[in-house]
Amino acid sequence: VQLQASGGGLVQAGGSLKLSCAASGRAFSWYAMGWFRQAPGKEREVVACIGRSGGSTYYADPVKGRTTISRDNAKNTVYLQMNSLKPEDTAVYYCAAANSYSYYVDARLYEYWGQGTQVTVSS
Repeated sequence: VQLQASGGGLVQAGGSLKLSCAASGRAFSWYAMGWFRQAPGKEREVVACIGRSGGSTYYADPVKGRTTISRDNAKNTVYLQMNSLKPEDTAVYYCAAANSYSYYVDARLYEYWGQGTQVTVSS
């Protein structure tokens, strides 16, 4: 499966962004999906994950309550709605796919990765 992330940009603190990750290739609905991010000088970290059916989700503590992950299997797309953005949310955001019913929070278990989209939050 090929993944294409989009929707990043420059936003002021307190603003919102909605990231999209469009999948092509093998059946999107076979895959659990995750969003990860990597800030300069830091390791890649999980942001949010969603299971194959969309019925189960996970949010990392730093984004919990401000972020919603969702998927539209008919459109082969997973979304990440981010609200109340903070400067510490600045990072390159990656979407990833794992051939699994349930999501993983460990990035090493995801087989396919998108190219990343830059999110910059100014104070």
